[in-house]
Amino acid sequence: MSWHQGPLAGFDLETTGTDIEHDRIVTAALIRLDGDGRAAGAQSWLLDPGVPIPAEASDIHGISTAYAREHGSPPATTVEDITEALAAVLRADVPLVVMNARYDLSLLDRECRRHGVPTLTERLGHGPAPVIDPLVLDKHVDRYRKGKRALQALCGHYGVPLDGAHEAGADAAAAAGVARRIGAKYPAVALPSPRALHTLQEEAAAEQAASFQAYLRRTGDPGAIVEAAWPLIPYQR
Repeated sequence: MSWHQGPLAGFDLETTGTDIEHDRIVTAALIRLDGDGRAAGAQSWLLDPGVPIPAEASDIHGISTAYAREHGSPPATTVEDITEALAAVLRADVPLVVMNARYDLSLLDRECRRHGVPTLTERLGHGPAPVIDPLVLDKHVDRYRKGKRALQALCGHYGVPLDGAHEAGADAAAAAGVARRIGAKYPAVALPSPRALHTLQEEAAAEQAASFQAYLRRTGDPGAIVEAAWPLIPYQR
């Protein structure tokens, strides 16, 4: 049986911005799905990030600074809860599906360090695995397809419903749905072992980064550097 026929867990963050080193978590969701795609459990979190939420971020996910301050939980305890919930999934060897995993998992890693709680790597004794990233997989199986590859675009391409885009729970479920469709459609990634798929994505992500870096250097940015590490960007002290 391939990984796409078994249980999956989808994870998503909505944040104050796109800088993994400085931005903060606003909402998070973890959705557990049975092998047939039915929901088997869900957790969601709303945080007071401790900093103002920029208007451009609020426009995307709908959470204002005032709302987060009134209704959000303290970030340190909530980051602890989120990280332990992910660790429990991965300890059970259930694949964790994260769209653009190197962003969400790296930002969570930095939040752990900021608030003095053990990181996912420290809890597991190794880097987060097995992780499935629909963005990496889609680029790997359909490298030359033109057009956008954001989650909404992938949902349209693979016929996955997405109700409430940029709501963490909806995005987490949709990402898992896209991953499952990719596994069903492309035998090359329908591996029996999620760990083997994880290794394949590490190699694919590095190749994709190198290709994009070469493109940027050819087209006017000779010093361009594109991060190759996946699913976690190493922390630089």
